[in-house]
Order: sequence, then structure tokens, then C-alpha cells
Amino acid sequence: MPATSTTDPLQRERDHLAASRAALRAMRADVESLDIRDVTGSWVTTVILQNQIEARIAALADLSHTPLFFGRLDYLHAISEELSEGSGGESFYIGRRHVHDADGDPMVIDWRAPVSQPFYRASRTEPMDVERRRRFGYTGGELTAYEDEHLTDPAETEQASALLAAEIEKPRVGPMRDIVATIQPEQDEIVRADVTGTICVQGAPGTGKTAVGLHRVAYLLYAHRERLARTGTLVIGPNNAFLSYIEQVLPALGELEVAQATVQQLVGHVEVRGEDSPQAARLKGDARMAEVLRRAVRSGITLPTEPCVVVRGSRRWRVPAYELTEIIEELKGREVRYGAARDALPQRIAHAVLLKMEQGGEAPDDRVQDAVARNTAVKAVVKECWPPVDPAKLVLRLLSDPAFLAECAEGVLTAEEQQAVLWPKPGRSVKTARWTAADAVLVDEATDLVQRTPSLGHVVLDEAQDLSPMQYRAVGRRCTTGSATVLGDLAQGTTPWATASWPEALHHLGKPEAHIEELTKGFRVPEEVIAYASRLLPAIAPGLAPASSVREMPGSLTVRQIAEGDGTEAVLDACREALEHEGSTGLIAADARIPGLSEALTAAGLPHLSPGTETSAEARLTLVPASLAKGLEYDYVVLDEPAAVIAGEPDERTGLRRLYVALTRAVSGLTVLHAEPLPEQLR
Repeated sequence: MPATSTTDPLQRERDHLAASRAALRAMRADVESLDIRDVTGSWVTTVILQNQIEARIAALADLSHTPLFFGRLDYLHAISEELSEGSGGESFYIGRRHVHDADGDPMVIDWRAPVSQPFYRASRTEPMDVERRRRFGYTGGELTAYEDEHLTDPAETEQASALLAAEIEKPRVGPMRDIVATIQPEQDEIVRADVTGTICVQGAPGTGKTAVGLHRVAYLLYAHRERLARTGTLVIGPNNAFLSYIEQVLPALGELEVAQATVQQLVGHVEVRGEDSPQAARLKGDARMAEVLRRAVRSGITLPTEPCVVVRGSRRWRVPAYELTEIIEELKGREVRYGAARDALPQRIAHAVLLKMEQGGEAPDDRVQDAVARNTAVKAVVKECWPPVDPAKLVLRLLSDPAFLAECAEGVLTAEEQQAVLWPKPGRSVKTARWTAADAVLVDEATDLVQRTPSLGHVVLDEAQDLSPMQYRAVGRRCTTGSATVLGDLAQGTTPWATASWPEALHHLGKPEAHIEELTKGFRVPEEVIAYASRLLPAIAPGLAPASSVREMPGSLTVRQIAEGDGTEAVLDACREALEHEGSTGLIAADARIPGLSEALTAAGLPHLSPGTETSAEARLTLVPASLAKGLEYDYVVLDEPAAVIAGEPDERTGLRRLYVALTRAVSGLTVLHAEPLPEQLR
């Protein structure tokens, strides 16, 4: 800590914050002043270096709305190599990124560094050599309070952190609250787990699943940056609104460049313009379709009936049909990718020719083998026996041609299931066909059967409970040689093909050995609200234990019955009431009711946003279709007509799950408005 004359502890911390921000500005200025004009090397080297400098400058930006540090650790003993063991303890400020002074001494330590770990895990029973843990409170980027825990003082009783609770409950205008300061010990264990292992986190609403996933990818990029820079990382979310939402959080965790995508974007080989019936979508998402596609891809392989005759100069070399058959059967039996086997086939035939050349007294080398592999006769055999496959055209044929589907699905799908999978109106071409989201996943599977999908180093999959087995396979292909963090809540599965169990999902992902963790202690949703929503669990996820919350907030739940015909006005009044409080308000309603509510809000002079749009002081109300509410959070939520939310889904269980999601989006208060009867579980 820099020297200061003040005796006020809070002012000393403010001085350190000011000095740290000044040091960060100096670090950025040093990078901005770098001149690479005289650096020797190619233009490629120059471009790469310039990009690295620009990335470094961006990483050193001072986010005014985000605390530079949020805690301090006072160790009992020195841990720096420069200090001797007898020189007493050291203090470290814990924040979103590393900051050092002009001499290189640390002023803020990155939350991901090993020395920061006790901030999250130290306790009175295991203080981890920490004498005092200090938490800081901020308002609008200004340090306004602090709170101390003396972990080795037996006279001090353990109690919940008031600042931690205040940080969680703090009304906000802008992106998701600063979650790096609120991570809990059981969450931190998951965050810092080894990069080589896959972890599945089952978490009830408000337990911090998304926080864990974002922290984990940020931590892994810090601890294994060189490795993951080569192999890549990816965060997969349920929709673009959700990705936009979490994208605003990553800079506060110290990371600016993390690739993000939805599952649909991953499999974007064809343009999705159609929609399946629930039955067709469920069947197309069934893992059995993988075998149907495997058969379809290999359906064109035929065995030769004629020999292959290669003419080289004045000599003719003959590979009989039975030898060609042996080569093809051997390649089929190896179960390598279709395209890789097709690439290998001409070389295998050429090798057979070379053996005959050697027997004839010639001494061919590799160049001769390559030339033979390109021979017209060899290429003709390959084209005839192992024809090229276009994945999209193959799936187009499979879904349009009943006879071809029957051939490939024999013994896998029943006749009724085959009929459900077929397009009602056959597609004429890849470009004009009305592909559905489930069809695109099938094309992705076929593409991988032809040519292996490149693997990333680590994938974070959020809201995983909504994926079909075929979608899990699509994600698993992106991390076959890497690891994954799977996040979800079985109770929030809102698709007809929603995950029944995590072991089953992990099997389809290709990570059956993954470790499953369960988070049941909530920090975001008030106890009154989560207890009310948990009444639905026996109907939607009988095997799950109800979540609890560490936050008691009497009056946080209001359930209000309104008269028929008064719905719109009651919703407007409830929104005005919620907006009297600080922070954000989300109005959640069945998708079909969104246009009418949008018109009513506009007519009433209530500005409102779409999900994923950042709120501001002028616009703090977001109108949220129930189908897009998953993963989002608001300080106050108004839920319009639960019966309409249920009715908007293809079956009651899915509808109740959608309602469960909507009921658990509030951080400080929930108002439920209904004219129609509530489901019996909530009466």
C-alpha cells in the first residue's frame, strides 16, 4: 500500500484505489508508446505484433463501472520470494486484473492467481494462513465501505457477509452484476478444477451456474493461456440474447476475447427456414439418427466387379477385382471417416500396383506411387466404388426419399417414425429446401462422418438441459480431444427432448467419465420466491432436491389475482410499481402476448427494451418472451398470466418447466398477475 498520512482506513483504501487506477493508466500508456516501426521481420510479423499490442491496450482499459479490486488478503507470513520468512505478513489486493507500479511491485493481484485463492476458500476452520479477509463495497465505481473477517481471531464469531449480500442484491443498470466478487467456496472448487477434466454442474436457479462457467473459462485462459490459445475455447449459450448478456460480463473477469455461439450457429451448414412438429423434432434429435446417417453416408460404397488396369509406358499392371475388394473391405472395417478412407483408397490401390512392379523387376519410389494414385484407371475405380458424398445433399435425399430412408433406417426406426421424420413436401435442392433446426444438426453429423470436426481445447455449454442427444453429439465433436464444462438444471428443460439425466447427456456428449457437481444453495433468488417456484418440482423434476436461498427477503413475492379484462392495465400498474425501485425490471409473458403488451407499454409512455439489450437510466424495463427468459435476471420481475405461459408449450410438463424458469428470474422482487386459475401446484 502506498504511504499516506491519513489515519482513516476507508480513506487509505480509496487512496490505494486511486493509485492503482493511476498505475493501470501508466501501464496502458507504456504499451501505447511502443514503436514497432524499426522492428525487423516480415510484414506478417509486424501485423501479428501490432495486433498483440492492440489486444494488450484493450486489456488494460480501466472499466469505470467495475471495481478494480474488490477484496484484500492480509497473510500471517510473507509468501513473496523477496521477503524473508521472519519479515512478517503481506497484504494483497484482489481484483479483476493484475496492476503493478513503476517498480514492478504488485498493487492489484488477478483473482485467478494462486495467491488470490484463499479469498474465496479460506475459513475459520481452514484459514489458509490468512489473518484478515477484507471485502469492499462500491457505489457507482466509488469505494464506499469495507468489511473485515479476522479468520484467526477466536473471539470473533462467524457471520454472513453483509457486503456480499449487498453486492448480490445491489440494484443495477447495465450488464449482469459483478460476479467475480461473489463467487463462493464450492463454486471456486469447480472454477479451478483441472483443465483436462470435464465437469457437469446441476444447479437450481440462483446458484450461480453461469457465474461458474464464465469464471471457469476465464480461469483456464489465465492458467493455461498458451495451451488454449492453440486449441481454442468456446462458450455455447441457448440464444443470442443470452450470449449478448454474458458477453458484457467477461471483461470484468479479465477476458476480452472468448468465442461464443449458439448450438444452431455451430451447425450452420444450411439456412434454417422451416419448423418441425414436436414429434419430428424429437425423433430427429434422437441418438438413433446417428446410425441412420452412418448407413446413409456409406450407402454408396460398392465392391468392384472388374480389375483395375494401370498402363505405365509399354507395360500394363493389373489389380484383380478380388484384391480391390479386400482393400475396400479393409477400409470399411477400420471405421475411419468416409472422406479420409476415400483419400486413402487410391494410395492403397497404387501400393498394390507398386508391389507388382517390384515383382516384375522394377524399383519404383514414392513419386511413382503418387503418379499411379492419380492414374485415370485408379481414379475411375475410386469414383465408382467410393463415390464422393455431399453431406447436405445426402440429408436432403434422406428426408425426401421414403425408399432411401427405409433402407438406411431398417431396424432402427419404425415405419411410423420414418413417416414422421420425412418432410411433408420433399425439398428440391439444398438452397431451396425448408431446413429445420433439427435438420441442420443432422447435416452436421453427416459432415463429421465425412470429415472429422476440429476439436477445441475447452467448451462451456450453458443451459445444457435443453439439448437433444444429436445436439449433444454436435457439441461433443467440438471438444473430442479437449474438455468441457456442462451447466444446466433438469427442472428448467423446456424442449420436448429435454435431458432426462446428466449421465445420459454426458454419454451423448462423449464424456461419460465427467464429474457431476450439484449446487443447491442459492444466492440470487430470494428464499420466498424460490420456495414458491419449488412447489412445481415434484411435477417437473421429481428427482431433484428443492433449492434453498441464503437470502431472506420478506415481501419479495406478490401473487395478485385480477379480474377478467383488467389484465393489461394491471400489468402496466405493476410495471410502474416495480420501476419505482432502483435497478432493472423484467416483464415476462407468454410469447403470444408480447406484441399486445409492447403496444400497451408504448401507448402508456413506458419505454421498454428487448432481451439482451443493455438497460440504462432512461430505459430500465425489458419485455421478455417466456421462451427467452432462461438465463436472464432482473432486480424486479412482473410475470403476466402463468396459465398463458403453460398453454404456449406443446405439453403440460414443458409448460410447467417454462413457468418455473419465469418464476425464478427475480433478484429482489416478483409480482405474479393472473386472471386465469394458477396451476394446482401453486394454489
